[in-house]
Amino acid sequence: MLIHSASQLLTLAGGPQRGHALGTLGIIENGAVVVRDEKIVAVGTTDELRAAYPDEPTLDASRSVVMPGFVDPHTHLIWAGDRADEFSMKMAGTPYLDILAAGGGIISTVRATRTASLESLIAQTRPRLLRMFSHGTTTAEAKTGYGLNAASELRLLKALLALDDEGPLDLAITFLGAHAIAPEYRDDPQGYTDEVTNTMLPMLKDWWGTHAPHHPLPFVDVFCENKAFTLEQSRQVLTRAASLGFPLKIHADEFDNLGGASLAVELGAASADHLVKTSDADIAALGKSETVAVSLPCTPFGLAECEYTPAKKLIEADACLALATDCNPGTTWNESMQFVIALACRMMKLTPAQAIAATTINSAHAIRRADRVGSIEIGKQADMLILSVNDYRQLGYRYGTNLVRQVIKRGHVYSVDVGYYRTA
Repeated sequence: MLIHSASQLLTLAGGPQRGHALGTLGIIENGAVVVRDEKIVAVGTTDELRAAYPDEPTLDASRSVVMPGFVDPHTHLIWAGDRADEFSMKMAGTPYLDILAAGGGIISTVRATRTASLESLIAQTRPRLLRMFSHGTTTAEAKTGYGLNAASELRLLKALLALDDEGPLDLAITFLGAHAIAPEYRDDPQGYTDEVTNTMLPMLKDWWGTHAPHHPLPFVDVFCENKAFTLEQSRQVLTRAASLGFPLKIHADEFDNLGGASLAVELGAASADHLVKTSDADIAALGKSETVAVSLPCTPFGLAECEYTPAKKLIEADACLALATDCNPGTTWNESMQFVIALACRMMKLTPAQAIAATTINSAHAIRRADRVGSIEIGKQADMLILSVNDYRQLGYRYGTNLVRQVIKRGHVYSVDVGYYRTA
């Protein structure tokens, strides 16, 4: 298939973008792409590729923007139930600690998730995946973490593997048994840390080899934060995970600066995520490493807070900055990377070009898939978007509406309609 007549073809070619290179879109005006066998085989102008591939079936981009599919590198997609009642309570002024005392917060989601069947978990998660896909996300990371015991966490993994096999959206799976202290260990956080380290992680390694031998090992993540896991407990979990061969991620600096970002750099983690309270020393460490700094601007927005990731400092430090939704039931139920771009432009002062790079090639690097997705280059997977606008700057400028007209996933074309998608 020859996709032609793009007003702007955003290639994002050249690999992950660090520091002030962020926002290099590689624009080809009147651009075109040739796709065969789910891969990109040629990139150029419409005139060049029409001459080189005169007999190729065509898809007219109709003078609209063509760009890589979004990659969402941090989500908590799989859970049961919702917490709309808590949102109403918070908006009415009920303190969060009172909500927790009444059995709310993350433990309410854990309670609902533990009692949900495998079929129910898949059925509740699938619509979220389809909304993500219809808004242009073609690859997403998805974490466990609402089970907090071995049986429930493995059930979440089984559901995610089934959804990944079902498609069309590709999932990069993360084990987050260390998301919060399990309710059974409320008074013994070190005991739960030992449970994750000594029981869950070895069990996961054996289980994965049996149930998902053809999938890459999942990432292992930990929530390094006050009232979650201390820096030393986070080190304990991640060091053990690394010894078993798992790639690493970390939640760090959402509410307090405990040094989690520097720990991620020390251990060679793929990413450090949240990064609101990150110190200058941690920012400098990220700038000298291959650990991607993943910002989640929807989270402070969802919490009605005013402090966001210090993006300008990360850029000055030459860090690799990515963006993600953090889609979850408690703080930010949002499936749209387009809204993430709009927030990042306003609250973090990124340009639309910088935000686009941070949601494509850099976010692909945050899940270590930049060799396959995140840009439009020969040999990569044919994951692309055709927007309904002719200028990329409409992303970020506009929000609250879906600017994706068609999603191309592994060379297959899906036309987006209101509320659902269908094969064109």
